[in-house]
Amino acid sequence: MLEVPLNHARPGGRKIQIAVSRVLHTDPDYKGIIVGNPGGPGGSGLGMARLGAAIPNGVGAKYDWYGFDPRGVGSSTPSLSCDPDYAGAGYDRPDYVPTKRWTKRWWLRVTKKYARDCSRADAKALLPFMRTTDVAADLDALRAAVGAKKLNYYAFSYGTYLGQVYATRYPKRVGRFVWDGVLNAKNAFYQANLDQNIQFDKNINTYFRWLADHDDTFALGTDWRAIRRGYYRLLDRLDRAPAADGKLGPDELSDVMLSAGYYVYDWVAIGEAYAKLAKTGDGADIIAMYAGPGDDNGFAVYNAVQCTDAKWPGWKRTQADAWRIHRKHPFLTWGNTWFNAPCLNWPAASRKAVRVSGDRIKTPILLIAETNDAATVYSGALATRRAFPSSYLIEGVGGTTHSGSLSGIACTDDTIAAYLDTGKLPKRKPGNNRSDQKCDPVPAPEPTDAAARSFGPATNDRMPADLRSLLSNAQRTQR
Repeated sequence: MLEVPLNHARPGGRKIQIAVSRVLHTDPDYKGIIVGNPGGPGGSGLGMARLGAAIPNGVGAKYDWYGFDPRGVGSSTPSLSCDPDYAGAGYDRPDYVPTKRWTKRWWLRVTKKYARDCSRADAKALLPFMRTTDVAADLDALRAAVGAKKLNYYAFSYGTYLGQVYATRYPKRVGRFVWDGVLNAKNAFYQANLDQNIQFDKNINTYFRWLADHDDTFALGTDWRAIRRGYYRLLDRLDRAPAADGKLGPDELSDVMLSAGYYVYDWVAIGEAYAKLAKTGDGADIIAMYAGPGDDNGFAVYNAVQCTDAKWPGWKRTQADAWRIHRKHPFLTWGNTWFNAPCLNWPAASRKAVRVSGDRIKTPILLIAETNDAATVYSGALATRRAFPSSYLIEGVGGTTHSGSLSGIACTDDTIAAYLDTGKLPKRKPGNNRSDQKCDPVPAPEPTDAAARSFGPATNDRMPADLRSLLSNAQRTQR
């Protein structure tokens, strides 16, 4: 446990505890410490100490790998929880899309109640001190506690934003940084969610195309547009008559299908379960994939960070944006809107966002993004590349997987290993609106591959399956 100030501006005041894990180096060619973050915000990072084993060519063994549960998360104390029985994550929710007046009232009421419950939570003293700047200060306290002059850092998704804030605040302490699934700091976090709504809709179309291309396996037809229309008809039907003993409504189905927009790893398993539901009405396999309400801690911290890191608009703009985007991109828009709606009434004040800048950083920083990543859209990687002139961007061309490094793509993974080994990257390409290195994306699975039929990462993934699951759970928080 690492003791840090609750408020870093008052280091002599109340202290909190950050849970830390460590795996020591085994190679005598010691490179220093490296800290991992899986994203979220709200994801437990203790498992990240095991990430070194996934780095090619044994390079990971040259580092001491550290993981940590950010303040308020998991084993850190106090741990934040607002309402373990939050109705907005249960099985009896109304449809996300508020086509009925009572549906909108229901969602506004329960999300407001969730925010109110957070103000009454045992860990409510945390709420004013849950910004990314606070977590960055904790990260630097970890570096100092270990006695390292510089921080090396490997992060995914929201963790890339934490890295940008850290690098802006502590530029002289930046060592070797790898950011995979790069968030656009200028869009944190309201605009970033609007960007997600558009790209996830495009990605689910990509998935429907894949299902159509494999009609011999899924028997859903060869017209992807017809599959898409069938999906929305099925949502309407589940709204009227939920399946799987009343547990599978439109929200649960869309939450499961959302995984296909995040990653290609589960495409086969989701496709088989969806086809079974669509053709027979049997939703048992789909509901088995639904995570359910789960641990409230991740959702509480997700809100505690996002609602205070930057200014959040009121309901009038939120509703207008949601209907505007929903008309063309309906797949995620209203689900994402309600997922973030506690911010409309959050009990801690939102503040001005950090303006990140890498102008003072001379060491190379490695960025990784797939072209059609929906959780952290590719334009964010380009924006970060511009903001950090020493950065170098690998693009997984045409891919839809979020934070998919170390998935067995040699072009990407070997570059990561070489960078962590030497601290050097190839020469950056001229211009601002381009990547520096083009690699294959994480490939879509073949339905004939027996391993792809189970729910989980592909067999060529360099990461252990449980560690990949830790990442995906952190990045989706509670869905």
